[in-house]
Amino acid sequence: MLSNTCKYAVRALIYLGKYSENGTKIGIKKISADLLIPTPFLGKILQNMVKQKILVSTKGPNGGFGLARKTSEISLYDIVRVVDGEDFFKNCLIGMQSCSTHADNEKPCPVHGRFGPIRAQLFEFYKETSIELIVNDMDGLDDMIKL
Repeated sequence: MLSNTCKYAVRALIYLGKYSENGTKIGIKKISADLLIPTPFLGKILQNMVKQKILVSTKGPNGGFGLARKTSEISLYDIVRVVDGEDFFKNCLIGMQSCSTHADNEKPCPVHGRFGPIRAQLFEFYKETSIELIVNDMDGLDDMIKL
């Protein structure tokens, strides 16, 4: 459901939430090596996060990337919205245009009635799940972020 770009962004923000404490910046080469994400691709992802004020960056020998907000203030929804857009939470499961834009008096797709409540639950999960919660759930599983 999420694009690979979005998955990389989520992993990078979890990584930064775990390892860039107290304003510490981490260089892109370190992040790239630890997460096994190509540096140029990761650079584009992280710069987009900087433009959206989710991350901050500093150039130079001691530069790198860090979180612009507290981990409790960055939700999975924030990341998905920036990378994949809000359509992730609105588009039809089976890709029917009429379903995504239907009015109450029109007939939605055959799975709309079943998937609608699940989509609402997914939306709430993404909105309520912060980087802080994920990092806290990682206690003892630090190497998991490198998957």
